[in-house]
Parts: sequence; structure tokens; C-alpha cells
Amino acid sequence: MQILDRLKMELSNQEYFSDEQYTQFLLENGLSATAEYNKETDQRQMLLSALDILEAVSNDIDIMRQTVTEFTTTSQAYKYLEKRIQNLRDKIASIPEPEEEYSCFSLMFTSKNPTVYSPADYGSRRISKSDIDVMMGGEYHES
Repeated sequence: MQILDRLKMELSNQEYFSDEQYTQFLLENGLSATAEYNKETDQRQMLLSALDILEAVSNDIDIMRQTVTEFTTTSQAYKYLEKRIQNLRDKIASIPEPEEEYSCFSLMFTSKNPTVYSPADYGSRRISKSDIDVMMGGEYHES
């Protein structure tokens, strides 16, 4: 199955745009419409293309009126598209990046010394309790 055909299937075969426009969405996400679909390598980019298409549809009221006929109002169609977009975002987020090695502990080791935080590292100076009291309009009282 070609990637373009798989994209159309993901979109429930709705004709939101022409094949040329679908091909452009795929190209923008690094896929060729005529290549064979491989779920392991192409799923994330194909879903990103579907997400881009649904966002484009939800931003163009004329396209929604032309293509969505099972809803009685544009508001219902928009709510459906928003739900579908959120589902796609969730699905994309659940797919690990191919070159990324995932570990639930990976964020624990991203800073130079996770146990020591210094405001000076971020261009800030240390503020004393008396400075805070003065800023708040009160006077500092040593306890």
C-alpha cells in the first residue's frame, strides 16, 4: 500500500483536498506519496500529515461545509474535528522517536548537577529574606 493510500484511510477516505495537496502535506513531513507504507518507519510522519490536514480543514469553514455532511451544524463538525485532532496528537505522542532511546529516568540526568540549583546559573542574584520583605512593602524582622 502506498503512503498516500494509507493517509486517505487514516482520514476515513474523506476528500478534504486533492491528491496533489495531500502529496504536498506528505512532502512537508518528509514522506513520498508513492513510496510503500512501512508502519515502523512512516507511521509518525503520516499521522503528522493527517494532523496537518485536519487542522487545515478546521481552519477553513468553507471546506468543512463542503465535505462534512453527516453533521447538522458547522459547530458539530468543528467539535468532531477538534476531538479527532486531539486523538491524533495523543497517538503521535505515544509513538517513540526512532532515533531516541527512551528511559523514564532520562530527564534525571540532563543537567550538570541535578542536586544543586543556583539562580546564578540563570543570570539571577540571590535574594535575601530582607530583600523580599522590602519588596513587599514591609520591614525585615529577624526571627
